[in-house]
Amino acid sequence: MTRRVLVINSGSSSIKYQLIAVPPTEDGEKENEVLASGLVERIGEIRDGRLRHDGPSGRVTREMPIADHKAGVGAVLKLFEEVGPSLEANGGLAGVGHRVVQGGDRFTQPALITDDVVSRIDHLSPLAPLHNPANVAGIEAAREVFPEVGHVAVFDTAFHSTLPPAAYTYAIDREIASKYGIRRYGFHGTSHGYVARRTAQLLGKDPSEVNIIVMHLGNGASITAVRGGLSVDTSMGLTPLEGLMMGSRSGNIDPAVIFHLQRVAGMTTDQIDTLLNRKSGMLGMTGSNDMRDVHEMAAGDGEDAFDAQLALEVYCHRLQHYIGAYYAQLGRLDAIAFTAGVGENDTWVRENSLAGLGQMGIQIDAQRNADRSQPEREISADDSTVRVFVVPTDEESEIARQTLDVLFP
Repeated sequence: MTRRVLVINSGSSSIKYQLIAVPPTEDGEKENEVLASGLVERIGEIRDGRLRHDGPSGRVTREMPIADHKAGVGAVLKLFEEVGPSLEANGGLAGVGHRVVQGGDRFTQPALITDDVVSRIDHLSPLAPLHNPANVAGIEAAREVFPEVGHVAVFDTAFHSTLPPAAYTYAIDREIASKYGIRRYGFHGTSHGYVARRTAQLLGKDPSEVNIIVMHLGNGASITAVRGGLSVDTSMGLTPLEGLMMGSRSGNIDPAVIFHLQRVAGMTTDQIDTLLNRKSGMLGMTGSNDMRDVHEMAAGDGEDAFDAQLALEVYCHRLQHYIGAYYAQLGRLDAIAFTAGVGENDTWVRENSLAGLGQMGIQIDAQRNADRSQPEREISADDSTVRVFVVPTDEESEIARQTLDVLFP
């Protein structure tokens, strides 16, 4: 039977949600159906909160005070009651799936939420101070509003729990690393897992049979080497700051830059944190973290054009760095998959990140790369031994699937 799952992604002042109908696993040709989706913003702020609900009657928007996440989830419930679809119809909710950013090394699989699990997620907050407290707030609010339904936590880090020690270990004092949980965790795991599995289907093979590099390129960006369906290396580390150049994050940088800025510029730890996480990357180099703006600047004249052109070159240089490294790690590469906002939509980035890799068997077809008639498509040339795909990510569907796997094993 088709089961319905409410997927919740809680931020510090927001709640994103989708109601998803998931067909039986034996009905492999039927896809998940999004019955409704929405966003609650400005939770706990002085200004009125804002709600957007997309359901069977179209889009409904509301503005009202929203004191906390419990009030936010309550407002979502009222919208379902008022404009639909009814959460009580068709057998009601089968479960509620929650995105949780950091599971540490404690949660390597999705987990049925109990009071103890909530406490453990909260204890991991020092590793994700901007995310886990908000995730906990959303979980606690939803458990109060939907007390009779099973709740499941799905962790961004869980897909990367298969990293070998050589990939997740940092070369620092082992006692300090152990005491403070310092290691590579990786993120975007639900996206990487979904895209890797879907790419294997496009290849007509079981995930266990193929090696894939998944490139999740959005405002946040990461790249993962997937061998036989398992993550064996990934670019993000202890936090989402490591790795690729991103919208506002620097990605890889010499750690001594931090000491230099403290000693020479007199910057505090919080100021450097803000610099590297929120004022670097594309934003720091060009003044915008929107790739469309950057391309427009690059096509112009003057100093802005030079800065934008350099930023795009740095961006693709870093991508090629990881592609080469992960090809070496995998030993054999069957496919590369681009996903997320930039990966799915930026023709130039796809072309230039793979340019010059023909000797590695990687060739894209310019016409296929430019053709946007199908969101999911192959863009590699006929003579490319490594196939290249654009695969739109669907993290909410992945969370819904994993939620049902836990509740109905």
